[in-house]
Amino acid sequence: MAPASHLVQRAAGALLKLFRSTGNKAWILGTSFLVLAVPLIIEMDREQQLVEFESSQLNALTGQSQPAGATP
Repeated sequence: MAPASHLVQRAAGALLKLFRSTGNKAWILGTSFLVLAVPLIIEMDREQQLVEFESSQLNALTGQSQPAGATP
């Protein structure tokens, strides 16, 4: 039977390895989200602003008011 200190060292080593691999995976997921998803979110927001702007311009020209989110 192994001494208790050896078991504690093995458990600590395994825990450290788990933390490192979890940290690496979190880093990969976080940077992938920043590179792929954030530009998409920004572009979708710009598109929504453009649609709202065009709708307000159309309303100003025609003198009509449409509910928000309604398509002309």
